[in-house]
This record gives sequence, structure tokens and C-alpha cells, in this order.
Amino acid sequence: MRLKNKEELDKIISYQFDLNNPLGIIAYIALVLFVAWLLSRCIRYVIVLIINSKQTDRFGRTSIQFLRNSVKFFVGIFALVFIVMSIPSLRSKATLIFSGAGIIAAIIGFAAQAALSNLIAGAFIVIFKPFRVGDYIKLDDTRVGIVEDITLRHTVINNFENKRLIIPNSVISTDSVLNHTIQDSNVLSFNNFKIGLRADIDLARAIIQEEAIKLPMVMETDVSTIDVRVIDIHESYIHIRAYVWMNEPFQEFRGKCALKEAVHKRFIQEGVDLPIPINKVERIE
Repeated sequence: MRLKNKEELDKIISYQFDLNNPLGIIAYIALVLFVAWLLSRCIRYVIVLIINSKQTDRFGRTSIQFLRNSVKFFVGIFALVFIVMSIPSLRSKATLIFSGAGIIAAIIGFAAQAALSNLIAGAFIVIFKPFRVGDYIKLDDTRVGIVEDITLRHTVINNFENKRLIIPNSVISTDSVLNHTIQDSNVLSFNNFKIGLRADIDLARAIIQEEAIKLPMVMETDVSTIDVRVIDIHESYIHIRAYVWMNEPFQEFRGKCALKEAVHKRFIQEGVDLPIPINKVERIE
């Protein structure tokens, strides 16, 4: 049935519900809220199906996921406006309510400025894309992990202990973010080793190169491409560093651990001199 004007809508609603009776108004509001909730769930379900079915890049996936998180909010606002405009007793007072709500709106706006700033910051994150869902980011030594979700209020980061960091959008949008995967997923890993002052540096370098190319996450296939340098010589050890390109940043820590273990075993097996701590003892006369 096609509605020609607002009076026809009022007649249909009044026919189904007695909007002059408080119980009828409550029943009508409950029905509208239920329909809004059901509509929100259906839209979110369709968006989830689109995310799972389409082979979208991280930019598209982030935008669709943010849209999914926004559906409930905007459908709720629409339902509230629809209730006010469709109930005659509320519609007749809507102008008075909205015209006299300036002070109340200012108070609510001041109280909700943090929530509003998070909403705006979340929209800016999706638009300008400093990071996306699935990116590996680092804010500091304790806040590091994979972006799991970007909601209207906060960003969810899954760290490597499978714990979720809930960071307000207004906070993360103003922090400096180290993004390991925004353009290139390859990462240069610094691997530090210590050998004794009398150790054969060339032998130690060869062992590190041979063990590095055995790792599945290492990009190089030739030992000559693994760069191993002497960084410094201390009073009790020589500091050397291997620069190893890895094709997956999420596996860097595992690769570093595996390389250190394999190199240490080879050092012992082939007799590479290991550092011995030197403790200075002051003579007391």
C-alpha cells in the first residue's frame, strides 16, 4: 500500500494501536524498537557475509567492518526519530521539546564530548587509514599487536598473548603508530650475538649465515645475502649483528628465538669462543 501523506500513516498506526492510551503507546514503542533491533541484526549479518565472501583488501575490509559497527547506532537514532514523529502526542510537543533543549543539549554535549571525539576519530581512522584491520602495529613496548576491530568508540588490538587491548579512538589517533604492514609485509630483523674476544669472527659469521637461511620465514636463499657485521668490541665480548629479511612480521619473534638457539648450539659444537664476564675486584688495603 502506498502512503500519500502523513494523515494516512496516522490512521494506520491508530488503527493498530491506541496511541491515546499509555499502554498502546508503550506497545507501539516496543514494536518499533523490536523492528529496529531486528533490522540492525539483519543488516549486520549481511555485512558479515560480504566480509567473509569477498576477497577484499585490508582497506575495504576495514571500511565494511566499521560500517557494520555503525549500523546499530544509526538505526537506533532513526527509530527514536520515527517514534517521536509517528506518535501524535509526542509530535505535537516535538517542536517545544527541541526548541527548549538548547541548554540540555549543551550539557549533554559537554558530558559526551569524549564519546563524540572517539566517534570522529574512528571515522578519521577509517577515512585516512593510518592502520587497518589485520595490520601489525606498535604504539609502545607494551601496546603492540594486530588490529582486530575498529568500532565507533575504540580500537581493539590483539597482542601476542591473545589478550585484547581496548584503546579509545581519540587516544590512538593522536599517538605515533609504528605500522609494520601498511605497505610491505617484509621486515628486517636485527639479531644480536656475543662472542669471546678470541673467537674466530669469520667462523661465527658463517655459522650465523648458514643457520639463518634454514628458517622458513627468512627471505634470503643464499648465505652471501645475510649481512653479519661487527657492531662493537667490549672488554669482555665482541658484539655482532645479523640483518635478516623475513617475509612475515608476525613470525619475527619466533624466527629470532629459533636463530639464537641454533647459532648457540653451533657455537658450542664448533668451538667458537663464548664471552666470559669480567668482574673487577677492588683491593682494600
